[in-house]
Amino acid sequence: MRIGLTSVMVNDQARALAFYTETLGFELKRDDPAGEFRAITLTAPGDADGVELLLEPNAHAPSRVWQAALYADGLPAALFFVDDLAREHERLEALGVVFRSPPTRSEWGFQAVLEDTCGNLIALHEDAG
Repeated sequence: MRIGLTSVMVNDQARALAFYTETLGFELKRDDPAGEFRAITLTAPGDADGVELLLEPNAHAPSRVWQAALYADGLPAALFFVDDLAREHERLEALGVVFRSPPTRSEWGFQAVLEDTCGNLIALHEDAG
């Protein structure tokens, strides 16, 4: 058993696609019609066969409640690993990304939380190693 696809709920698929590709640097894998929405999946740069991230529209009422509750409580909807958090933080801040928390060290590693412009907080994490 392995993870092939995971998702993050977004309140605007077009804005999410732009942010996740142009700002964060993910690569588009699929963008197919799905009724009134789109089935948009992304992969890590250079890893087209890796785990896909689905930009899931929050069209279902409970998903909007869940997304809003996580955001209000300051809880990230996803955690993405980076090799150099200080460098990523500096790069993303220069692009205008809003960080909810600056890079902070803990026993687990180095982490910062950003706003994804689509209703979510996203944690960036660098392992302690």
